[in-house]
Amino acid sequence: MKRLTAKEEEIMGFFWEKGPLFVKEMLPFYSDPKPHFNTLSTIVRGLEEKGYLAHNTYGNTYQYYAVLSEDEFRKNTLKGVISKYFNNSFMSAVSSLVQEEDISVSELKKLIEEVEKGPQIVNGKSANSK
Repeated sequence: MKRLTAKEEEIMGFFWEKGPLFVKEMLPFYSDPKPHFNTLSTIVRGLEEKGYLAHNTYGNTYQYYAVLSEDEFRKNTLKGVISKYFNNSFMSAVSSLVQEEDISVSELKKLIEEVEKGPQIVNGKSANSK
């Protein structure tokens, strides 16, 4: 999928948090000065062209909805970063994080334990834990 600008990511956040929206419903999410309706409409149509949104037609207006979940977006974005900057090496990416973020050995061991427990970690906790 095509990359998103900061504004596009912000707007996608509205759809992930609120669900389907008409463009006019997005205006209250902004503080003053609010963006112009036409500006939001242009960005939303761009998101649809990129494959992130689709719409249902109601008379002469459209209600847009996210095609891609926030989790799917995160996974695709992470894969793209690892591909672009780490030559598709997850090991290089983790190694860089350990070095750059100064992760302690105990934190790294805890991460390894969590990965060994289950196939998925959600919000820092194993999906298998309750």
